[in-house]
Amino acid sequence: MNEAITISLPSLIHRIGRDAVNRAKVVASQYRCELKRVRRSRNWGLSGEAINIQSFAGQLKAESLTALELKTIDERGFRYLVQKIETALLDHADKLEPLTVKLIRLINENPNITLAELIHVTDCTMSEARTARFDADSW
Repeated sequence: MNEAITISLPSLIHRIGRDAVNRAKVVASQYRCELKRVRRSRNWGLSGEAINIQSFAGQLKAESLTALELKTIDERGFRYLVQKIETALLDHADKLEPLTVKLIRLINENPNITLAELIHVTDCTMSEARTARFDADSW
């Protein structure tokens, strides 16, 4: 869950403009993400933890709505970037939910799952699996 992921953003400046990229870099750093060029190419990459990237995309979406109301930037500015991030996060959905929630969800989906299977699927400890089993049974 704490693994860093990287999202490829080809030709970012050509699609949203330099001003929008510079603003996105500032916002990304606030969410402990890094938006930077890939070596010396025109391609860009966004890297960070999945939850931080999701928060970053939410902030960009909020800023684009505010900017649209104030008519300060082109409406296409952050929309492309948010769409690319949300599409890429679909591949990393397992990293977006906390371990305890994931364990309880797996137990509720399959009540006959063993502790060993939970540990294998989620890479949790035995005590975390037992706690989740207890929490799921008490619901």
